[in-house]
Amino acid sequence: MTNSISEIEDADCVFIIGSNTSSSHPLVATRIFRAKKKGARIIVADPRTIQISSLADITVRHKLGTDVALLNGIMHVIIQRGWHNVSFVEERTEGFEAFSKGIENYPPEKVAEITGVDAGDIVRMAEIYAKAETGSIVYCMGITQHTTGVDNVKALANLAMLTGNVGRESTGVNPLRGQNNVQGACDMGGLPNVYPGYQPVNMMDIQKKFEKAWNAALSDKVGRTVPQMLTGLTDGSVKALYIVGENPIQSDPDTHHVKKALAAAELLVVQDIFLTPTAEMAHVVLPGTSFAEKDGTFSNTERRVMRVRQAIDPVGDSRPDWQIIQEVSNRFGYGMDYSSPEAVMREIASLTPSYGGITYERLEGEGLQWPCPHADHPGTRFLHEGMFSRGKGLFHPIEYRPPAETVDEEFPYWLTTGRVFAHYHTATMTRNSPTLDAEIREGYLEVHPDDADRLGVLQGDAVTVTSRRGTITAKTAVTDRVQQGLVFMPFHFIESNANVLTNPAHDPVAQIPEFKVCAVKLEKAPL
Repeated sequence: MTNSISEIEDADCVFIIGSNTSSSHPLVATRIFRAKKKGARIIVADPRTIQISSLADITVRHKLGTDVALLNGIMHVIIQRGWHNVSFVEERTEGFEAFSKGIENYPPEKVAEITGVDAGDIVRMAEIYAKAETGSIVYCMGITQHTTGVDNVKALANLAMLTGNVGRESTGVNPLRGQNNVQGACDMGGLPNVYPGYQPVNMMDIQKKFEKAWNAALSDKVGRTVPQMLTGLTDGSVKALYIVGENPIQSDPDTHHVKKALAAAELLVVQDIFLTPTAEMAHVVLPGTSFAEKDGTFSNTERRVMRVRQAIDPVGDSRPDWQIIQEVSNRFGYGMDYSSPEAVMREIASLTPSYGGITYERLEGEGLQWPCPHADHPGTRFLHEGMFSRGKGLFHPIEYRPPAETVDEEFPYWLTTGRVFAHYHTATMTRNSPTLDAEIREGYLEVHPDDADRLGVLQGDAVTVTSRRGTITAKTAVTDRVQQGLVFMPFHFIESNANVLTNPAHDPVAQIPEFKVCAVKLEKAPL
């Protein structure tokens, strides 16, 4: 997030797109509820009707995969009507001329045809957001999990810069992370192209710095993404896979392909706290510990680094992840001798500029938000104050591209996937909690009443759902939360695994699969 969670409640406008906030991020949603009570205008753009739509000043349900067109249409109106922040654009950005020329191709009437959103609603969205003193954009994986995910994010950045809603309190472009320490994993180099702190692996001075610190020769080649790893297992260029805290059989698209890839591994190691469906395929399972059994830190969605303190002893033969990794490394012949998680943090601070001032002692209390470059730095509540990290913010002309897969006569329904309030990701933990599991025990398929009538199904009837990749069976939830022709499934339930159906086509830059859009056909399941 460019800004902090607490700032959202003081925004004059909150624009929520691709985020079922109250279900997936309820604590963030409370800030939005508070903002509404203080008089903020709320805009919601989501293909489904979600809970937070009920308090929105305007809510639109655009067609799957048309986010770029919708955002370009909003920006077209803002520029045409002179609602953009001219001084901010002139003083703090570049590339505006090429960007604005491209935006000319997206008048509201044309965008309405692409997105299914009324042209008048596009104008209203533009006016509410552009005229707000402080506008905060909130998004989640409804924006990123597309073949155009990078384009979607760039379009949101364009919108924020166009209106000057960045670099100030209660503004910004604020992605909500899907898990509690995803931000921390990325910060620590859990990406194939960077070392900790987003330091590129192919920059010689960075490479030499880490080689000296780790006393090892390091490659300057960018590594493989998850889809590339799976492809490598299939074609034989990857021989072994070590999975830590991930359940790709349930969380990755095209489950049949994932299973085939994992089965081809000469060695599959899974390190996790429960025996997941992925762990069941492993040659070796290494039992890790939960958050309650270890010390360390989490870095959350607002860049806040927080202490995690051990509450109970590790259960059974489980060990903290850092100890397991250290022991594996030692047995491979690369010696590690960290005495504690705090020792690891000291190394992080010495090598990672954005974490340079972060120590366990300073993390007492509410933690620190990076960048925190030195010991006297208070941390950073919001980014880009005064100037962007690259100097001037760069506008990107973004053209609308349709999803990789569209409906046709054989597969006439659009399918999108997401979360429900009681469960978390692949439900590895939440379905082991009797209280949470009792809330929602099984998967389901949301179907519009008109589509249910055509199929001859009632609430709770079973349907088979088939895509170009596979077939599953699920019970129907007949509801007008989805539009006619659109169906929705949560992906938490292995018995009705939505990712058997989803499309592994991915964004060419970020390599994120298109979880949010695929074409399916529906049939009433035989009794």
